[in-house]
Amino acid sequence: MTNNDLTGTTVLVSGASIAGPALAWWLTRYGATVTIVERAPELRTGGQAVDFKGAIHRAVLDKMGLWEEIERRATGGHDQTVIDADGRPVTVIPGDFTGGDVEIRRGDLAAILYERTVEDCEYVFGDTITSLTETADGLHVTFRDAAPRTFDLVVGADGIHSAVRRIAFGPEADYVHHLGFHYALADIGEVEGVHGGVMYNERGRMCAVGGPKAPAFFVFASKDTAAQLDAARDDVPAQQRMLADAYRGAGWRVGEIVDRMPASTGFYLDSISQVRIDRYSSGRVVLLGDSAWGNTLGGFGTGLAVVGAYVLAGELAAARGDHEVAFAQYEVLMRRYAKVAKAGNAGPFLAPRTRHGMWTRNALFRFRPMLWLMMRMTDDYATDVDLRDYPAPRGNLTES
Repeated sequence: MTNNDLTGTTVLVSGASIAGPALAWWLTRYGATVTIVERAPELRTGGQAVDFKGAIHRAVLDKMGLWEEIERRATGGHDQTVIDADGRPVTVIPGDFTGGDVEIRRGDLAAILYERTVEDCEYVFGDTITSLTETADGLHVTFRDAAPRTFDLVVGADGIHSAVRRIAFGPEADYVHHLGFHYALADIGEVEGVHGGVMYNERGRMCAVGGPKAPAFFVFASKDTAAQLDAARDDVPAQQRMLADAYRGAGWRVGEIVDRMPASTGFYLDSISQVRIDRYSSGRVVLLGDSAWGNTLGGFGTGLAVVGAYVLAGELAAARGDHEVAFAQYEVLMRRYAKVAKAGNAGPFLAPRTRHGMWTRNALFRFRPMLWLMMRMTDDYATDVDLRDYPAPRGNLTES
């Protein structure tokens, strides 16, 4: 094994959204043999818009040859008008506040990463890891459906509700903290009479529709615990009833929009939660992305996932496959950078619980100096990491 070659290293990655395939892109180019297992039966399309901001994100995406393709499929970030119950404008949230340097739908980004990795690694859809047992030779892994296999390393890139973290580190309740709000997304098509993106608030409730490629988006305060939501995790009709109950009696045209949920596509509901964990690795298992530092709707998750994938693969290559050394260095670098994911709770900002809270949030967007300061702070957070120059990956695999 040369100093930039992971040939002979077998890696199982759980999760085929963003972090997992981004890691696979780098690992395969360092020579590793990568398998990605994904619980969903197929690649997930649609979803909310995600964005990249700052020179660090751009640098990693340029190294991967992805920036131009992301720009080609970008949503073209747009302003969003906050309206009152009569549909009259209250204030405008500028697109450059929410959209970063480039904005793209999560499903479109996942598709790009899948297209760039599918010929170089193995994808297994519709399955999940059920146990991990470390042996002298590696990690013995069992699956819900597939036959058991042994890998050198296992990466949990399977989101806030990570199965890998639960198996290797302990129960989800020990690490995932519900922040008192839920959110939902659904593709409902155009809403007649709505031109451009609009957002309507009542105390503890928000509904946003319109805008290019944008799904209907809901955020609401909830007394339901994450455990209660878990009980309905695979029951979409039950989740849609939860949403309908939360918005019962809402003004503007919210009732009409909620009534379209049963016929919608891409419906997704989850809690707004934060992951708090004191280590990213355990033996030959390591966490990446939201499974390690997730903060729902925190605004930096996708950039952190892509940068984290670059760092994790690079440290493994620099350590010539010594996972103990690589994981320790990865933790040092990403622990500091990922602190931005602990910056707060998006729920009260998107769905303030009081009229005063709504007034204050709306006033922020009318007071441009304060808005500029917030945007400057987010730019500083996005670049608060010193990336190493890792060994150059091999060039004899499928070109990007």
